[in-house]
This record gives sequence, C-alpha cells and structure tokens, in this order.
Amino acid sequence: METATDTVRAKAPAEGRLRVVHVVYWFGTGGLEKGVDTLIRKTADRIDHEVISLAGDIPHHLPERCRQRVLGKKPGNSVRSVLKLAGWLKDLRPCVVHTRNWPGIDGIVASRLAGIRAIVHGEHGWGVDDPDGRNPRRRKVRRFLSRWVRTTICVSKDIERWLKDDVRLRCPIVQIYNGIDTETFAPAPTGDDVRKELSAPPGAPLIICVGRLDPIKDHGTLFRAFARVRGRFPEARLLCVGEGKDRARVEELKGPGVHLLGNRTDVARLLQASDVFALASRNEGISNTILEAMATGLPVVASRVGGNPELVAEGETGRFFAPGDDLALSDAILGYLADPALRAAHGRAGRARCEERFGVDAMVRAYEAIWRSVA
Repeated sequence: METATDTVRAKAPAEGRLRVVHVVYWFGTGGLEKGVDTLIRKTADRIDHEVISLAGDIPHHLPERCRQRVLGKKPGNSVRSVLKLAGWLKDLRPCVVHTRNWPGIDGIVASRLAGIRAIVHGEHGWGVDDPDGRNPRRRKVRRFLSRWVRTTICVSKDIERWLKDDVRLRCPIVQIYNGIDTETFAPAPTGDDVRKELSAPPGAPLIICVGRLDPIKDHGTLFRAFARVRGRFPEARLLCVGEGKDRARVEELKGPGVHLLGNRTDVARLLQASDVFALASRNEGISNTILEAMATGLPVVASRVGGNPELVAEGETGRFFAPGDDLALSDAILGYLADPALRAAHGRAGRARCEERFGVDAMVRAYEAIWRSVA
C-alpha cells in the first residue's frame, strides 16, 4: 500500500479498458465500502481500479489488480492535501474519477486541478455531524461543485429528492439501489453452533443488528428495547456486529444479553442463525445490512427513516417504528418472537423481494454504464 510520500506515474490503460479511481475518505467497514468492494470485484476483468483513501484504513482483501493508496489527510480542510491528491490523479490519468459523500468531496476539486473532467460523485448516506443533510454551507458547496460533476449517483429515492429539491444540484442525478449477493446471503440451517459460542441455550432467541458503532446508528434505543425483550424472553441474546468510533460509549450502554462482536467475516452465518434483524438508526441512505438480512430470510424491524421504507414492505417483510421509540421497537421484536409462523412468512417475503429488486448484477451494470458514458 502506498503512502502520501509515494509517487507512481501510471501507464495509460490498455485499449478498451477503463481506469476508474475511487476517492473515499476512508475504507473501513460500512455499506459504502462494501459497495465499492463489490463493484471492483465484479468488474476487475474489464476495468482497472484504484482506491485512494484520504484518511486511511484500506483493507488488504481487495483484488491484487486494484492498487491502493492512503493520502494521510488530517481532520479538517487542507489545501496541501488537495494539491497532493491532484498530483496523484494527474499521474494516474484515470478515465473516470468517482468521489463519494461529503468527506470525499475534495476529490472533485483535485480532479479539476489535475485537468480531469470525467467526474462522478456518489451520495450514499448520512453522518452524525449532519444526519439530515440540513447544513446550509455544505448544501452550497455541493451545489457549486456539482457544475464540475458529470453525474451524481445516489442510492435511494429519499436522497435523490434531497439532492434535487433541497441541495438543487446542477448536474444529472441517477438513483441506483445497492445490490446484494443473494447466493452468499441466503437462508440455511445453522443449528445451535452460534448459540454455543454465546453460551446461550439451544433455541434461545437471537436478535441481530449489523452496523458500525456510530451515534447515528442509535444503539442506545436498541439496547433499551432489548431490555424489555429480555423481560419476556430472559434467554434472548442481542448480537451487535460492527466496529466504530463510538465503541466506548456503546460498551457503557449495553446490558445483559448484549454481545458486541466487532467486525466479523462470518456475517452471513450469524444472520442465518438469528431470528429477527433490528436497526434503530437516526437516518439511513440505503442499508446494505437490511438487504442482507432480507436475503437471508429474516424479518426486519427498522426505524422509519431515509431509504428504509424503500426496502422493507410494512406488514409484509417487516415492521417500522419512529426513530428513538424503544417501546415500539420492543413491541415489534416481541411480536415476531411470539409468532414463529409470522416471522417465517415475513422472512420468505423479504427474501423474494430482495431477489426481485435488489440483485447485485443490476447494480454493477448500472454503475459500469455510467462510467463508460462519462469516460
């Protein structure tokens, strides 16, 4: 992996192949990163990819052909970092630069400084520092920079409306849903091996949440709801998969029966062993983890925010609750635990909905078509 001190003058891409440079703020664990990883893997046979992380944390499991660089940018604005990034992009000579979210927006300015006009920007969701996209300065900056962007891609109809009506971008906007590998994430009998790992008795109810430990995910509401669930089902367990900057605070909030499992490579297996998926986020773009749970055949209980209502069909594949309403969240979970037939029916319907609407191949084709048209 290269650092900010490395400079590599790249050869031009082979004839007929695109070179796409992805600029992200960091490349840790999350839906955005998982989506980029999927796009790279599914197109690596015909597109050359490079990932530039402005702040750090690039995993080593990306394909070998995908080069990776870390700029080492410190928090806050940095003209020096933008100029350094512009120099890298000029050396790389990409066919397309694809920047993502507010923290990666420096890539738009750096691309223009490098003389690159084939710029695609992506909006994937929200951060705790601006959970509803209302920051007026950020809206103005997005609107101004959009004149240099050929296409903005967003992952939900909710974000599309925000970009058109509130931000008022000056470039075309295309909405593309995230796609899920329905072969990896699929129902499968797992027995009680996961329960044994948790020292839980056979048949103990398992509720699972997959998401980074970040205030916007509102683990506090989830924990309060789960405490009520334990009042009815004392052997129940709550599996929290994910890691993040809010780890210390979440550790303090968790109660009996809550397991903070950190980042895991066996998320599909954990989902297969669980009974209900729950997500208490204050806002969401499009939640990959909701789609993974649906593909696995789990009913979903989620806050009615952002793109969640575009994924879950109320009363058919899951239940909604108002953000912060831990009583409604616990009632929905308890309803599923008390009615295995309903739980199974909503799980089957979620699996069918995911297969029909959120396949990974459709997502890949849509992104590749935009890259090629822009290039």
